[in-house]
Amino acid sequence: MSAVPSATVDQNTTLEARLARFPAQQIWLASQRAVSYRDADGAGSEALPVVMLHGIGSGAASWVQQFEVLGETRRVLAWDAPGYAASTPVEAESPVASDYATVLKAWLDALGIERCVLLGHSLGAIIAGAFAVTNPQRVAGLLLLSPAGGYGASPAEVRETKRDQRLTMLQELGPQGLAEKRSTNMLSAHASDEARAWVRWNMSRVIPHGYAQATHLLVNADLASDLARHTGRINIAVGADDAITPPEACERLALAAGTTLQVVPRAGHAGYIEAPAAYTAIIDTFCRASDGQRSQ
Repeated sequence: MSAVPSATVDQNTTLEARLARFPAQQIWLASQRAVSYRDADGAGSEALPVVMLHGIGSGAASWVQQFEVLGETRRVLAWDAPGYAASTPVEAESPVASDYATVLKAWLDALGIERCVLLGHSLGAIIAGAFAVTNPQRVAGLLLLSPAGGYGASPAEVRETKRDQRLTMLQELGPQGLAEKRSTNMLSAHASDEARAWVRWNMSRVIPHGYAQATHLLVNADLASDLARHTGRINIAVGADDAITPPEACERLALAAGTTLQVVPRAGHAGYIEAPAAYTAIIDTFCRASDGQRSQ
């Protein structure tokens, strides 16, 4: 494996230093499961908290740029999904979205969060959608960034192929190799070296078992079905240069949800990392509009 360039090390060090303001925490649930997360307390703000769910190759740390800005005016929480960082994996080897949504509910209960703005990126959108459908009173607004639709409605052979491709790649490359091979696809050609380094840093820290379970979740899920049943406020945004969940795929999900798709110029799949100002503004605008929905 080639040596890591010193510039990349410096960029990672800078982002890790910024992340230190929001240290990883862990809470044990009544089910004897642990959830690790990061928290910006919002300095006693009366605004609704925003809860952020990361994608399959990421973690709570990826939201550091949003913590720095949004955490000034409201509480911002980001979890490490079950099977990521210090969070206990779900029990099923081939889980469905409700398995993760159940843990999400227990985590919010443990933190005393009765109502929030719920944000899901990529795979996190699948979990967010499942939670919003079954717990509508808990969600003042649902914001999905580059949502993954899942393959639950696809033919069996398509689902098996998608599953096996990801699992084989994980087995052959491991987290570090996965980060080196896959991280480029997460960003547009306009992304900075710092953004590229941060995507690699987060992806290199995935845990193989948790990633494998999340792969099964992706294959089993059908986000469009959940969105068609969702009756609350919802916005969907995608980067114009997203090659993983391209605008045309997100447009189909927006149609299922009965909302308009927002397309962000010069941004790829991990748009909130490479174009933080644009995405933080989208999140902030949606959260402010959702604050009026404090009660059901």
